[in-house]
Amino acid sequence: MVAFRSYNFADHSLLSNSNRISRILFRNSFSSTNAQSPIIRNHDALYKRISPATITPKTSVVPILDQWVQEGKNIVADELKNMIKVFRNHNRYSQALQLSEWMTNRSYLDQSSGNLAIHLDLISRVHGLEQAEKFFDSIPDSLKNFKVYGTLLNCYAFKKSLTKAEATMEKMKQLGFMTTHSYHSMLSLYTKTENHEKLVKLIDQMDKANVRYHRQTYYILLTAYASFDIKSMENLLAYMEANPYLPLDWHIYIILAKGYLNFNQVEKTLEMLKKSEENIFQNTNGVAYEILLTMYASLGKKDHVYRIWNLYKKTWRKVDNKGYHHMVSSLVKLDDIDGVEKIVEEWESVTPMFDFWVANVLVNGYSKKGDWKKAEAFVERLVSEGKKPPRSTWDSLAIVFSKHGEMEKAVDAMRKAILSNGDHWKLNEVTLRTCVKYLEEKGEMEVAKELLKSSEGCRDLKFVSDVVEVSG
Repeated sequence: MVAFRSYNFADHSLLSNSNRISRILFRNSFSSTNAQSPIIRNHDALYKRISPATITPKTSVVPILDQWVQEGKNIVADELKNMIKVFRNHNRYSQALQLSEWMTNRSYLDQSSGNLAIHLDLISRVHGLEQAEKFFDSIPDSLKNFKVYGTLLNCYAFKKSLTKAEATMEKMKQLGFMTTHSYHSMLSLYTKTENHEKLVKLIDQMDKANVRYHRQTYYILLTAYASFDIKSMENLLAYMEANPYLPLDWHIYIILAKGYLNFNQVEKTLEMLKKSEENIFQNTNGVAYEILLTMYASLGKKDHVYRIWNLYKKTWRKVDNKGYHHMVSSLVKLDDIDGVEKIVEEWESVTPMFDFWVANVLVNGYSKKGDWKKAEAFVERLVSEGKKPPRSTWDSLAIVFSKHGEMEKAVDAMRKAILSNGDHWKLNEVTLRTCVKYLEEKGEMEVAKELLKSSEGCRDLKFVSDVVEVSG
């Protein structure tokens, strides 16, 4: 937008230029782009069989779908399309892609531009840009509309492929395909890559092209300014607060708080957090409280962390695992290990679904405090109760043991980590290397070699091949 560039991000005299402000910032009616959660109307056995709450991230949905068909049961295409959205919302991109491919191969999914765009996004996330480009090239030109090109642009932006993203943007301009969301992709890319001059030029282009602003546009612009120009952030906020047709929410003030924190303005950060709290309403989801917990913990404000936690529980009554994870993580950051123990105990007593994602925070908290014995006792208790720690838990325990010189225990935990399933955790390379070195020094070269050969996700590391060659 020209206005931002013309006042060099700091000219307060322009605050009185209301006509200019209205024309540029608020030329269009405010529209929200908040994502709607997909609705699964038919809560039947198929949904329960392939729901993210039922299957692990590594489980393939294809055999489950094939079994459903073999049982002679009906397939409702719209329900499966909604399931693709559910998987994407849960970051289960591999399973979403499996479902999309299964539907396409069986003609349950028509080859519309919208469906092709979703498939392109999934390929990029699961298989990378090269495969995504091949798929894009295979799409007939007649179907390559703004949705497909916009998705390709977003893929490049997400992967921070600046040159290809800019080339795609220029192509989209020629075709008349640039939308508000397309500009969002580029604004976010320039922000992440700290291309501030290009960001300003793009805002100017958006002004000249009369691009319609959405809620997300303001989020992105504030986030961008918060990273490099606090005065521009404040000026944009002033314009937004002065416009009665532009409702502000808790998220806006969180962005501002992070901006002030970037510039070490603690008092202003606290002021924005207070405003954020004032704008949390009944229909706001729990993420607002979770971010506030993290922000107050970053500022070392333990009293505020507990206050927000109590408010969170009072407002929502049933806080899920994600909420508890944020709370215990915040307390670990504050070195309040006693508080972590109490919250974990409370969580274990109320959660309907035990998740080691939360339990691991306590293990890491013990590690931070140097108490490996408590970390060991905690995991042993969970095992005695019939729970099966995933790779991430054993790896965390191996790190604790290694850090405090308990190498026999570290090797044993690392071996259990390698043999465990249940998550996509990548083993800690430093700890694995330390375990291998320990075994070598003991003369147990074959054991070291077996440990390395069994370690998924680490076998391509150079030190693995070096040790295997030596031990061989």
